[in-house]
Amino acid sequence: MQDQLSHYENKLRWEIDSWDLNESRKNGQNVVVVDARGAAAYDAEHIPGAVSLPHREMNEASTAGFDRDALYVAYCDGIGCNASTKGALNMTRLGFTVKELIGGLDWWKRDNHPTEKGEAPSSIGCAC
Repeated sequence: MQDQLSHYENKLRWEIDSWDLNESRKNGQNVVVVDARGAAAYDAEHIPGAVSLPHREMNEASTAGFDRDALYVAYCDGIGCNASTKGALNMTRLGFTVKELIGGLDWWKRDNHPTEKGEAPSSIGCAC
């Protein structure tokens, strides 16, 4: 029983859903949303205000100016993409407080939250 309790407690410590993320942002909490996909996928569509930082580019130099007191929420396309997991892992290794957005951009949109779109790239995919 204790293992199961720990499992669910840890999920809530390390994951966030789109409703909770939206509420955190509306309430002015210090949350930075990180799109861990490739730049082309970010340009095609992303969560408003999200920072484009592909997981492959996460390092001390690329995060040097980031607020160490913020909660970082990493996301990707959805449950079939693991760029959010890679991004959350990389950001955690760099010493940031991180949660992974479950369901990614797909579930964000399914919950009717807004997105922003740039020019569509020649090929769309997460480029993870």
